[in-house]
Amino acid sequence: MTSVDERATRASRRRDALVERLMEVFLERGFAELGVADLAAVLRCSKSTLYSVAASREQIIAAVVRAFFRRATERVEAALDPDAEPRERVGAYLRAISAELAPASPAFFADLDAFAPAREIYKQNTRFAVRRVRGLVQEAAGDADAAFVGAVAGRVMESIHRGEIKAETGMDDAAAYAALASLIVARMAAGRPAG
Repeated sequence: MTSVDERATRASRRRDALVERLMEVFLERGFAELGVADLAAVLRCSKSTLYSVAASREQIIAAVVRAFFRRATERVEAALDPDAEPRERVGAYLRAISAELAPASPAFFADLDAFAPAREIYKQNTRFAVRRVRGLVQEAAGDADAAFVGAVAGRVMESIHRGEIKAETGMDDAAAYAALASLIVARMAAGRPAG
């Protein structure tokens, strides 16, 4: 490896570590009220160090939010046991989403909703998860009822994303995903309704 390659690798590792630290701050405090100077003070680094992540505060936020959802998606997929019963894979997937969202504070979710680029990243991630859940339900049940359960799961997931479930029930996103997992697994365990 050349010295240029080594420097690039070290810089990439430092940037990744910085994004992880920013992620922790965002999940705990949100990001709307934090300027670059605030973040530099919290992380005990220079503003120029933060600008190694992205060229502006808005781009830093988008990069960190994107990294959070990328990491969450990787962890959720890794939590699925390919040898598990298909019905259990549906529940495991939704419980894994719940676990990944659990560290996020109400401030983080409020800021996601208020900042259009972050809201769009969450929306794209939710759309991916909806397609994945529908596929898992189809694998588990494989009948017309699976299409219905998948569609309902998708609508609820979209309502979670939009904050509607929290507004109506007070449940945060993590708790809502855990409850959705319980409902779907119980429905699938009960079998197809008569009629």
